[in-house]
Amino acid sequence: MINSFSNSERAEVLTAALPYIKRYTGKIVVVKYGGNAMIDENLKQQVMEDIVLLWLIGVKVVLVHGGGPEINDLMTRLGKKAEFVDGLRVTDKETVDIVQMVLAGKVNKTLVNLLETKGGSAMGISGMDGQLIVADFKDERLGYVGEIKKINIQPVYDLLEKGYIPVISTVGCDMAGNTYNINGDTAAAHIAGALNAERLIMMTDIAGILRDKDDPSTLIPEVTVDEAAALRAEGVISGGMIPKVECCVEAIRHGVENVIIMDGRVPHSILMELLTDEGAGTMVTNRAKEASEDDE
Repeated sequence: MINSFSNSERAEVLTAALPYIKRYTGKIVVVKYGGNAMIDENLKQQVMEDIVLLWLIGVKVVLVHGGGPEINDLMTRLGKKAEFVDGLRVTDKETVDIVQMVLAGKVNKTLVNLLETKGGSAMGISGMDGQLIVADFKDERLGYVGEIKKINIQPVYDLLEKGYIPVISTVGCDMAGNTYNINGDTAAAHIAGALNAERLIMMTDIAGILRDKDDPSTLIPEVTVDEAAALRAEGVISGGMIPKVECCVEAIRHGVENVIIMDGRVPHSILMELLTDEGAGTMVTNRAKEASEDDE
């Protein structure tokens, strides 16, 4: 599409993006990457291009990824059936080994390689490296599904300081040597909070928070933490959106400025959110609290 623009139109696009580039240059932005944006090859290429472009203009991007479909695929090939309780994967000892192989191995290194081929400089780590994600058993029914107890964020700061794009797979550990499967959204929220990130972007398979879940035109562009609680009580936030919004609130309470829930199926949605007036998805913010603090 950009090839159909005249040189002057391209210049106007770049000029319009300048205030946003100035705002985010030198700031930390965490991207939680998963869903169809990870499965569709064209979308995957575009997400990697977006991240490299942001990195090239000085944004400190941290990529936190999942890989559920790839885990399911390997489990099927190994003759093992996937089970879920309350949306979380039941993870026995064999399954946690599969999770580690897929997330910390195949998916993580594939994304690192893609970022490198797009012109970026990336380094892949898991939550086990440097004990980045320290966890414990969340629920005995779930097996080796971890509840995060501590984030040791220094390895991520070290990579950012050296100019790398950190690519983090959400596998955790404990002091006894156990490995844990960590929910990707939860891990991204804790990591973004530990980094005091300017923004956390949660890529999903829907447009954002919808007042009517079957009507994309009812997208709610911005909600405060308090409004999110009210929308959940009303039933507007329901089903799979509940844990995502809970992660948004958790991230804000840990120090993230604001969180975006966006449709990762839209091409270049990350750039639309960060570098345009229009934005994308639903912003969850603590803006009401910030306003009250300014009045003091």
